[in-house]
Amino acid sequence: MNKIKNATPDWQHKKLKHVCQITTGNKDVNEGSKNGTYPFFTCAKENSLFSTFSFEGDSILIAGNGNFSVKKFSGKFEAYQRTYVLQNFTIDYKFLFYNLLGHLHIITKGNRGSTIRYIRIGDLTEYDLYVPPKQTQLDIVTKIEELFSELDKGIETLLIARQQLKTYRQTVLKWALEGRLTNENVNEGELPKGWQITNLGDFIENISSGKSYRCNERPPNEDEVGIVKVSSVTWGFFDEMQSKTCFSNDFLNIKYLIKQEDFLFSRANTLEFIGACVIVKNIEKTLMLSDKILRFVFSNNVSKEFVLYYLRSKKGRKQIETLSTGNQDSMRNIGQEKIRNIEFPYCSLNEQKRIVQEIQSRLSVADKMEESITQSLQQAEGLRQSILKKAFEGKLIT
Repeated sequence: MNKIKNATPDWQHKKLKHVCQITTGNKDVNEGSKNGTYPFFTCAKENSLFSTFSFEGDSILIAGNGNFSVKKFSGKFEAYQRTYVLQNFTIDYKFLFYNLLGHLHIITKGNRGSTIRYIRIGDLTEYDLYVPPKQTQLDIVTKIEELFSELDKGIETLLIARQQLKTYRQTVLKWALEGRLTNENVNEGELPKGWQITNLGDFIENISSGKSYRCNERPPNEDEVGIVKVSSVTWGFFDEMQSKTCFSNDFLNIKYLIKQEDFLFSRANTLEFIGACVIVKNIEKTLMLSDKILRFVFSNNVSKEFVLYYLRSKKGRKQIETLSTGNQDSMRNIGQEKIRNIEFPYCSLNEQKRIVQEIQSRLSVADKMEESITQSLQQAEGLRQSILKKAFEGKLIT
């Protein structure tokens, strides 16, 4: 039971079924329409649209499976058959919304299912809550929204700072790869003396890929063999946990094994992540290349770190996206010949190394700032939960 510590005697215990009507939508998740008029609430994070509506008025919506969430909405809308719709409230619906938002972990504690987690309507109808008099409900809602408003302003500032860091990183890469960090008086659109535009293929000695097998969808243990997923190179560093386990160690092929300092490149992914690349810094598991992850071996007159930063720059990304093929943004592909044809700014190896040092020096500062922003965002979410906890313990207003 959701008990109230030190609550005043006028807070009454009720079941959720006593303070509202609980139903579900009746639409299939695939029935939504991009050209619809009304919001269509499913269990996804973002709403889609629907051409008709079955519900209207003040409502609370709880995603019944997947990533459980609570939303509130006033107006006409449609709902998925696994989305719970709460309406016809006998208490202030915003008060109830914030109560459910703060206690969603309690409601979903007994979730079921092995692949997709879900809750049943009984998990909602029997949920216990304590309800103060109507005016106290309104006062609590007012205080919550006042504090949340201040909190949201701080979060917005942090998110703006994070976006500015993203812009700063791209500016650093642009200037560095145009030679403007290591040469004076370089004009926009020109290259420094001694630089030239070549093709990336001029410096690639070998491109290899692995194979894909049916696997157990979990990372391999110490005595097992695995294959990397495309997500292992997606986020700017090599993540060996993004891998799957071969059903037999007989699949092991030494020439596919990933080693420290390998340069890996995703040849197939969404438009946003096609061509994502990393240099492997740490690897402890026995992992092989898949057919979607390529390994580049470069000649001695190019720095693979220099190549890495170029392919992550706006100019490099634009070429990768342009050269990739596929009818949909959901899955693009870039072939080895296209990769070799990527235009590449070349300078002496010594200058490449100097540029890499300049980039790393500046980006390390940005990384520390972003780490601080991330910690502050986490603290903000913790503060949000603290506000809700106090509110429904009767401690937020006096």
